[in-house]
Amino acid sequence: MRASSAEAPARAALAGNPSDGYGGRTLAVALPVFRARVDVEPADRFQIDDPLLAAAFRRFARGLGIDPPPFAMRFTTTIPRQVGLGGSSAIVVAALRALATAFDVDLTPGNLAMAALEAETEELGIAAGPQDRIVQAYGGLVAMDFDPRHGPGGSVRNLDPDLLPPLFVAWQRDPADSSHAFHADLRRRYDAGDSSVSRCMTRLARLALEARDALQSGDHDAFARCLDGSFDLRREMAELDPAHVRMVELARELGAAANFTGSGGAIVATMPGDMSKPALVAAFAAEGCSVHAPVRLGLSG
Repeated sequence: MRASSAEAPARAALAGNPSDGYGGRTLAVALPVFRARVDVEPADRFQIDDPLLAAAFRRFARGLGIDPPPFAMRFTTTIPRQVGLGGSSAIVVAALRALATAFDVDLTPGNLAMAALEAETEELGIAAGPQDRIVQAYGGLVAMDFDPRHGPGGSVRNLDPDLLPPLFVAWQRDPADSSHAFHADLRRRYDAGDSSVSRCMTRLARLALEARDALQSGDHDAFARCLDGSFDLRREMAELDPAHVRMVELARELGAAANFTGSGGAIVATMPGDMSKPALVAAFAAEGCSVHAPVRLGLSG
């Protein structure tokens, strides 16, 4: 093996989330302004002290059937943690990338995404869908269709990020609760035949398709309605943290359309056309939130 380093970006779901775990569709974008980095280097003994890194290593070794020599693996990240920006999955994706380079293994984006998902769901028992890892593996603006007919990895299509209107991201300065509980409860209700969850998932999938089509036709107003609609359906099928809801409400009061980037703690929103960046930052700071505006989009993972 050889020393290696790799990165993976944060991500923001735009429309359709969280139907990715239910055979639906989603539209999401990588946020390369925030990144996780993993370094791997030979060592006298194994030094893998983080559960996410350990899970990535176990999945990598099991998939290849190898018994590797000792090495050290560590991560750094600029992604705000536990606010729904894909911080955990970025660490896993970066770890698998670094391991693949260290052991001279070729991983396609699709294989990388599925290995990352399995590392979290099978090794750590985390309830999650494939969307985050796909966006972080492929990079850019990604339209995904998880109809079972497309197989476990779904149908993945990269779109031109220049189709997007200017966006901003806001997040709570204090970490939120893990998204595992939200996803686990949603899965339990869906599997038990909760018709409200099933109905919302179907409608969310449709919004992702409409958001994609709106971007391709240059209809930013229709795209904005899909962001808003995705959040409204999430609120319809589950009880949400009032502080998280307040971020969306504030964005709307300022004239933006907004959706959760993940399962709470951060939002992605259209830039209000008549509002300065300092005023936007100040408005969210008053609610205990940080803002990055406008976000730089479209770079590969």
